[in-house]
Amino acid sequence: MSASPLAPVAQARTILQLNTAYHQAKVLHTAVELGLFELLASGPATVEEVKKGLGIAHPLAQEFLDALAALGLLEAVGDRFANSGAATAFLVPGSPSYLGGSVLQHARKHYRVWGELTTALREGRAESGAEAHGPEAYPKHYADPDKARQAMAHFDTFSSFTADELARRVDWRPYTSFVDIGGARGQLASRIALAHPHLSGAVFDLPPLEPLFDELAAARGVADRLRFYGGDFLADPLPEADVVVTGHVLPDWPDAQRRELLRRIHGALRPGGALMIYDLMADPESESVHDVLQRLNHGLIRGDSSSCTLAECHASVEEAGFEVTRTEQLDNLLGDWLIVATKR
Repeated sequence: MSASPLAPVAQARTILQLNTAYHQAKVLHTAVELGLFELLASGPATVEEVKKGLGIAHPLAQEFLDALAALGLLEAVGDRFANSGAATAFLVPGSPSYLGGSVLQHARKHYRVWGELTTALREGRAESGAEAHGPEAYPKHYADPDKARQAMAHFDTFSSFTADELARRVDWRPYTSFVDIGGARGQLASRIALAHPHLSGAVFDLPPLEPLFDELAAARGVADRLRFYGGDFLADPLPEADVVVTGHVLPDWPDAQRRELLRRIHGALRPGGALMIYDLMADPESESVHDVLQRLNHGLIRGDSSSCTLAECHASVEEAGFEVTRTEQLDNLLGDWLIVATKR
């Protein structure tokens, strides 16, 4: 039997690039951790000015900045570096579409969790993710204001784009009220309220988040139309509303608790009310590499729970007393699926 031909160098190079893909992630993580994009928001700077401004001592500062320029996050202007358009829009603190909160969460938490992927697969659970995620961990995590703010900055990154999608895609005219179950500090709720001034809304989440909600609602000018309810959504009464929105919540829980939460939501909705669920859901006919890796990431972070298929979610929603009226994929950061159902 003859030996198999050697793989073309292009195939080998592709595998090598995949093997070192984390280089790009860590360059981005470090730039945000150091505050580079914030520094350059005031204007271009030389390597020496960057080193002095950020307290960088390593002689590889030039190569570090060159790498960011090669990735399209910086632009070289003579002997100076400036933020690219993308960095200005998404990586400068204070930007309406700031992604830095999520970058920091990945740098501090997710990167470490993925570093234990082999152990997690062998032992059956991702122990390193338990510190900050999972249904049992949230109350303890949110009790620390600094950790709560870090988590909220991460969640806000995704909620912003999702809120804009829901505000645009859904006809909110028949409704006057909504509640976001597991809505954190109200990023999604406040953006929907701003887009549709006739709506009043509420967020239901753990009590320690109420001060952060109050702060955000006041800053957005919607405190008169949004209210926070603190409690356990599997035990405490849910507020009545025309619409219930919930996203990235159901997969945190085993199947029995998911079904119970759907039943409780059904009871809280007014007659003819609508349920809107957005989350990562498996759809073999349309999944991309990005979709599959995001589901793997969420499974690692969430611990024992995981995402479900569209068909499984449809079945659970219908079992709870809803009729599914709409299913589509959102143009948000994760490519979440949106399921809209009406109360029977």
